Amino acid sequence: MASKEDPIYQIFSFRDCKSSPDPIFELPAQCVNPTPPPIVIDNGSFQTRAGWAVPGGEQDSPRLLFRSVAAKNRGAARSETQIGNDIPNLEPLRWLLKSQFDRNVVVNFEIQELIFDYVFTHLGITSEGSVAHPIVLTEAPCNPLHCRQMMSELLFECYHVPYVSYGVDSLYSFYHNNTQMNLQPPHTGIILSSGYHCSHILPVINGRFDAVNSKRVNVAGSQAASYLQRLLQLKYPGHLAAITLSRVEELLHEHSYTAVDYHEELEKWRSPEFYEREVHRMQLPFTSKVPGGCVSVEERQERRAQQLRRLQEINTRRREEKLQQDQERLDRLTAVQELLEDGLLDQFHRSLMELNMDSAEELQSYINKLQLAVEQGRQKLLHSDGAEGKTEVSELEQPMDEGDGVALMDPDFLDDTLPEKPANVVQPVFNVAEYHQLFVGTERLRCPEIMFQPSPTGEDQMGLMETLQYVLARYTPEQQDALVSNVFLTGGNMQYPGMKARVERELLAMRPFQSNFKVTMASRPALDAWYGARDWAIENLPRQGGESSEGWISRQDYEEKGGEYLSEHCASNAFIPMKLTKPVPARPNEPAGNMLTSTEASAAVTMVTSALTPPTSTLADVSMVTA
Repeated sequence: MASKEDPIYQIFSFRDCKSSPDPIFELPAQCVNPTPPPIVIDNGSFQTRAGWAVPGGEQDSPRLLFRSVAAKNRGAARSETQIGNDIPNLEPLRWLLKSQFDRNVVVNFEIQELIFDYVFTHLGITSEGSVAHPIVLTEAPCNPLHCRQMMSELLFECYHVPYVSYGVDSLYSFYHNNTQMNLQPPHTGIILSSGYHCSHILPVINGRFDAVNSKRVNVAGSQAASYLQRLLQLKYPGHLAAITLSRVEELLHEHSYTAVDYHEELEKWRSPEFYEREVHRMQLPFTSKVPGGCVSVEERQERRAQQLRRLQEINTRRREEKLQQDQERLDRLTAVQELLEDGLLDQFHRSLMELNMDSAEELQSYINKLQLAVEQGRQKLLHSDGAEGKTEVSELEQPMDEGDGVALMDPDFLDDTLPEKPANVVQPVFNVAEYHQLFVGTERLRCPEIMFQPSPTGEDQMGLMETLQYVLARYTPEQQDALVSNVFLTGGNMQYPGMKARVERELLAMRPFQSNFKVTMASRPALDAWYGARDWAIENLPRQGGESSEGWISRQDYEEKGGEYLSEHCASNAFIPMKLTKPVPARPNEPAGNMLTSTEASAAVTMVTSALTPPTSTLADVSMVTA
């Protein structure tokens, strides 16, 4: 509580943090052993985290944390692409920003390759043409087979990695926290994960991810940031340029909170005392210089005299430059004319062609004009050097030749011509600092509320808790009790103060009377996915010699089973291969005209038709998305 002497309102300043380039680390000593340790990469849509799966020491935390974005100079054809922390500021309009994600799925693999190059280079891997370390990589829940196939192709064909393991970031965080709480596997619970682009409801039954009943909500941190930016720009139309996306994200991360009871909290904000106490005044950068301030008559006259002298110096310098240019051109034309007088006609005609002239008469006309311009320029210089006082002012007011105009004009020069105000007139008091303040009041809770009520942003879908109720309804009462006994919150967008209390209140209203449930927040919601993947990699190192290991995809598996193949483990998606129905071979007694050509036969092999597949087995045989 603030004392009575302190102001009751709170003023905050934007930090406007600018990232500094990441150093290129040297390869740690424990990473040079005969069995190279895995590299763990949490490939998030907002931030990428990378480090070594080495127990203890300095490598116990991610070595690299940077934004998952690539920037290129807008309009530059061959400018170098910068990645992550190499971009000092994301706001300038000269940057053309691109990400490898479409929502939470990787689709732009050119940018993904640049991200991998950045990670491997800064981790100290100097081997050319290959990365000799196994890779643990996170992917989206129910990641499409094509996206995994392209990712495996990039890692095995471009970087020649020996092993790859894919897992879901939320499941890694879930198992990491359950291990810290000493819960014995297999674990059962339901995960509420919210990141930058999407939120997910992920049920886990007996240690396995139940992808059939998982759901995605297309409301997360980016939608909350856009909504807050739109609210503030409508509220302060005079500061549109100052309300940038990076400042809005700072407001979300450090000044927003989740209301336990949204409508009750809004009623509190109707109280003036509550508003003055809880509103956050965000101070924008400004300058305290006010144009047209109190200046004495002597200062104005001195400023005017300095302005006149400055303009005279500029005009004199430009006249000298113009005179020198005209004299040089006159000397050149005179030299060409002397060629004609000396009888060197060939050289004379070549010089005329270089000057883009047709005849000697045209040359003589240009010489006469330049001689006149040079003589007038010398007269003006002599006149300006000998004139003083009012003569100088009168010359400034005369029309000038082309090139004599003044391009630089002091903005205070125009203010000097305004009539003097009497000294006894009281100037209105204008608080410049307060004008450059953003009063962030109910916006602090309205933006996180879209997680539970997406309709204000225009999204026609259920909120997070309503989706959770829909998912629980698909299970038996016994399974529901087991799931709600371990409700786990993770993801960077779950870090709002009051989020855990809000989920508990919603579950209390949702569940039957006197039923039990438990809500747990991840210890580090944004980083536990990386720590969970590191712990899994340390406990499940791949076998050497290219042998198959649980959870790891070797190069032999990639070549034999295809790029979409997934070796399942406790924190991975479920692998459902796409089965292609073979065509029925043609009978020998059929005419040759009905036989398939080789091209048609190869096309038929790759085609999955509903006519050849029984309707009851369509979902089991043909799956476009892995669960």
